[in-house]
Amino acid sequence: MKTADRLGIKPSDRILAVRIASQTLQLFYRNSLTRSFIVSTSRRPPSNIVDSLGTPRGLHEIAERIGGGQPSGMVFKSRLPTGRHYSEYAADELVTDDLITSRILWLRGLEPGINAGGKVDTHHRYIYIHGTRHEDKLGTPASAGCVRMANLDIIALYDEVRTGDWVWIGD
Repeated sequence: MKTADRLGIKPSDRILAVRIASQTLQLFYRNSLTRSFIVSTSRRPPSNIVDSLGTPRGLHEIAERIGGGQPSGMVFKSRLPTGRHYSEYAADELVTDDLITSRILWLRGLEPGINAGGKVDTHHRYIYIHGTRHEDKLGTPASAGCVRMANLDIIALYDEVRTGDWVWIGD
């Protein structure tokens, strides 16, 4: 991968490829496709800039894995489980309709000035791959910048990936 060569970093055995145009996420292990998922990226145009609500492009890594052992549909607030399934929330309780559910893969950009540091820092923007209560919207751009997945899919993916694995997000 040319970006990795330019940055002087060693490739990961597992690489996730998020394709914004097709709204898919593919898991590669040692250069072989092992799994493919339908996802939902931002309803806004892709963007690496803070407060843009766009899904950031470029090479990232999984910085943190959060939620192991929690039940499917568990809602997270500030990366902590709330103890409630998304179906337990009444509409008037929700500050946002973009709930983070089941598991969180928190991303860190690996390209200084593109998705790392300053006003383009993916980690400081709290960009995740996570479950959603809006599985009916998967396959269409609908998030506020994160990559949404079906709850059972994010649980399966979470079990297969590790901190430090790469995530490439492109058109």
